[in-house]
Amino acid sequence: MSTNYKIVVNPITCVAHGMCAELLPERITLDDWGYPIVDGRPVTPALVDHARRAAAACPTLALWLEEDRRPKS
Repeated sequence: MSTNYKIVVNPITCVAHGMCAELLPERITLDDWGYPIVDGRPVTPALVDHARRAAAACPTLALWLEEDRRPKS
């Protein structure tokens, strides 16, 4: 069984650099002020490496990838 992941943003730590949306446009867009809007869908296996790269590139460490523990429907 594969693990599902989700993207999490700490809105207090985020200062709207926008790097996450550039590195993972499939799941992250930016609002009018440059803050991330995360698509709530689980990160697909094909995007996990990209999501990890986006999290690692965040200058304020406001973005991370965690296991999605929501029940599967």
